[in-house]
Amino acid sequence: MATAVGAEMTVVRDPATGDEVGRVPRLGEAEAAAAVARARAAFPGWWETPAAKRGELLHAAAEAVLAARDDLALQLTLEQGKPLRESRIELTRCVHTLEHYAGLAKNLRGAYVPNLDVETHGLVVKRPLGVVAAIVPWNFPTTLLANKLGPALVCGNTVVGKPAETTPLTTLRIAELMREAGLPEGVFQVVTGRGPVLGEALVTHPDVAKVAFTGSTPVGKRVAELAARGVKRVTLELGGSDPMIVLDDADVDAAASAASVGRFFNCGQACLAVKRLYVHERVADELVEKLLAKVRRLRVGRGTSEGTMLGPLHSEAQRETIERQLAETLERGGELLAGGGRPAGEEYAAGWFHEPTVVLEPAHDSPLATEEVFGPVLPIWRVGGIDEAIERANASPFGLGSSIWTRGLDAATLAAERLNAGYTWINSPQIVYDELPFGGVGESGVGKEHGPEALDYYQEAKAVVVRRSPAAKRPPRASGSAERAPGELAGPPGGRS
Repeated sequence: MATAVGAEMTVVRDPATGDEVGRVPRLGEAEAAAAVARARAAFPGWWETPAAKRGELLHAAAEAVLAARDDLALQLTLEQGKPLRESRIELTRCVHTLEHYAGLAKNLRGAYVPNLDVETHGLVVKRPLGVVAAIVPWNFPTTLLANKLGPALVCGNTVVGKPAETTPLTTLRIAELMREAGLPEGVFQVVTGRGPVLGEALVTHPDVAKVAFTGSTPVGKRVAELAARGVKRVTLELGGSDPMIVLDDADVDAAASAASVGRFFNCGQACLAVKRLYVHERVADELVEKLLAKVRRLRVGRGTSEGTMLGPLHSEAQRETIERQLAETLERGGELLAGGGRPAGEEYAAGWFHEPTVVLEPAHDSPLATEEVFGPVLPIWRVGGIDEAIERANASPFGLGSSIWTRGLDAATLAAERLNAGYTWINSPQIVYDELPFGGVGESGVGKEHGPEALDYYQEAKAVVVRRSPAAKRPPRASGSAERAPGELAGPPGGRS
């Protein structure tokens, strides 16, 4: 990463303590243009590199990241706040995604379409787009980068990555490791700075062909507006308010565990976190009791401390938003069952900690029901059956993930068909798989990441029509004719068959 002379610096701080953990330059429009120019210069050579070789280089880069996982995990915890165990999980997932797309390099395909017309056939040629701007948020800096980097590089694009201003350090180190592992200069770069300045400079640059963005819905709308001015390709993975439905025939123990992990992993700061829980009235009391037992065992603390299960929120602003959403909700009703505020104690005084919180039966028009809640607060509602549950689940502008817990095939099928979401888990925790397409509907975004489908968002399909010259015609061969075209073998070497 090139640093502008005299550039203003951003101080990166530990969310658990407020301590400085690093500094990076706050770059602007000129540095964005320089990075795009380097990526543009590297693009022809990377496109001409055989796809299998691109896969090999990406695999070597992934292996380099894996070898440094423990050091990277500590860096990630210090700048993001999550427990070390969760940082290791995130980095492992990052590597798996890069390796998944490295393995798909040999499977890049076009198409052959015969007999379009007399002596005419067609080809569908898949070509990379060019320079991709990958803009990544602070909650999962490495996995959300890999979602974009893997398919983009394998398809032959070059990438300029912009991490969140508060979580750049791990991403910068990953870029260094990938270059050291053999990724050519300019193929993947990282630039640091503020979204409204550096991010917008990348989105609007005329040589950026595609923008891959993960972040909030309001910012995603701004990205889409700016990209549309240049008719750029976009992939937008935006906010979510994921519903989880538990019916009366469900495995209540498994559902309670999934709700606890699904809501409180990464302190609830996940686009695919369980954010609304709808439970059949026959099993609601049992599930709530089991869930509260798990919530009360969650140990809040610094991400670097042994045994921490719930780290701090990432920033003061994030905690203030959660506190506002909770307070406004409780003013309208609902029963506070657990948590509700900041944990007491000297060890929590300097960080952005919040207790794991559960609210029963808040108003359906309260912030916990209508807004994306990016923190450790879980609202629960009783429902009378699957029809009511699906109606409530779909009463949201978001449509990212969803889940249902039931032993009934009919109910599971109905949920899979009718839940307005890009992803539905049935009796399964919220795990995203590289093999399956991932993306939202409604205000949760457009486009797909993961799966072979992601490759289509980093390539263009070009139609080619080929008409053969009459001179190239050959007379048809008679059936059973012994004549052979020049060079055609009569049989295996040695004359034996």
